[in-house]
Amino acid sequence: QEKGINLTHIESRPSRLNKDEYEFFINLEGNNVPALDKILKSLRTDIGATVHELSRTKKKDTVPWFPRSIQELDRFANQILSYGAELDADHPGFKDPVYRARRKEFADIAYNYRHGQPIPRVTYTEEEKKTWGTVFRELKTLYPTHACYEHNHVFPLLEKYCGYREDNIPQLEDISNFLQSCTGFRLRPVAGLLSSRDFLAGLAFRVFHSTQYIRHASKPMYTPEPDICHELLGHVPLFADPSFAQFSQEIGLASLGAPDDFIEKLATVYWFTVEFGLCKEGDSLKAYGAGLLSSFGELQYCLSSKPEIQPLVLEKTSVQKYPVTEFQPIYYVAESFKDAKDKLRKFAQTIPRPFSVRYNPYTQRIEVLDNAKQLKNLADTINSEIGILCNALQKIR
Repeated sequence: QEKGINLTHIESRPSRLNKDEYEFFINLEGNNVPALDKILKSLRTDIGATVHELSRTKKKDTVPWFPRSIQELDRFANQILSYGAELDADHPGFKDPVYRARRKEFADIAYNYRHGQPIPRVTYTEEEKKTWGTVFRELKTLYPTHACYEHNHVFPLLEKYCGYREDNIPQLEDISNFLQSCTGFRLRPVAGLLSSRDFLAGLAFRVFHSTQYIRHASKPMYTPEPDICHELLGHVPLFADPSFAQFSQEIGLASLGAPDDFIEKLATVYWFTVEFGLCKEGDSLKAYGAGLLSSFGELQYCLSSKPEIQPLVLEKTSVQKYPVTEFQPIYYVAESFKDAKDKLRKFAQTIPRPFSVRYNPYTQRIEVLDNAKQLKNLADTINSEIGILCNALQKIR
């Protein structure tokens, strides 16, 4: 109090590294930088505490704040950049009071949602189901020839277990449960566009922030923003594939604590892979990007002779400029999801942050690896898994 530093939040839990110790998460507010530096130095030197300084303001050499537990996604899930219940003047539904009121209903669901709750079910109107049906019917005719194998492999399972039909809009809760049983991914309702940093952070926990609203009925083949057609037809099928799910999570893990310029690069990599990526299948090119798989026009265009096709080289891809309101003039081709994943890992090593991170699926927490004790615990875990592998190999010989 004397130094003008306020403690606004504190959490404690038993240490994962030493059962006789505790870990604390503390949020402070104040502008007295020298006093704060003195406090941190005292904690580190006088009592030997391990202190990680996290900050969104990035003063000096501090690391931008990032969520450490899956519950902390609640903190920014409602910090949307645009749309939600409000629409821009050029949005097809801007002058439609019924559509605007409907969008507010969806926004309220997302704003009130908290991790661990069932995703509220929505009773879609006949007009909304008709819009979905138009998009579903047109795209399904292209998937066998234009979509990648992984998308076509999963799509019948979504029809069987999640209610994917021309006359029915599937429920996020059913899809989330299905994905969790496949790859551990889950859906979370969101009212609109998140910042790149916040959206990518969700992927680190295998959480995909998904809209529930649908595009305006006047233009069923166009939307200026992600909607449920884009999420469920474009993104969801690939999140059920283990290799793609791992690739998506690694983009998220790479983003945690990264400087702003690298967040922009990772968001661009995401754009040209998860949203608009092409991959090789034998001698052919197929689409795996959700922006392609949810757009009847661009799905045909991307595999035509019109756009420029380049191999996926992340050092180049990550700085490529792109339009957001028209078809892409350039697409990048991955040899395979494994190839894309290997390239991402190498790219992530160039991110200037003083630690590595890993996701612990048992505690659903991010572990910051920056000291010998944590690395020993990780080595023990890996050694245990190798023991299981060796035992299994012995039994199948």
